Amino acid sequence: MTYEIVCSSCGTPLYSGFDLRSPGDVLKAADYKCRKCGAKLSPTKFQVEVKKLDGSFS
Repeated sequence: MTYEIVCSSCGTPLYSGFDLRSPGDVLKAADYKCRKCGAKLSPTKFQVEVKKLDGSFS
């Protein structure tokens, strides 16, 4: 399963991978800003979504 952290303002992926990473660690590495739109991001204000993707993964 792929794990992603995306910007809440523009939807740009800040992290995508198979390893579960803390939002705080990901945002700290990005200086708490989205690299595309420049929005200020907070590790305490994030939303978790689980989406089922149709298709075959191997």
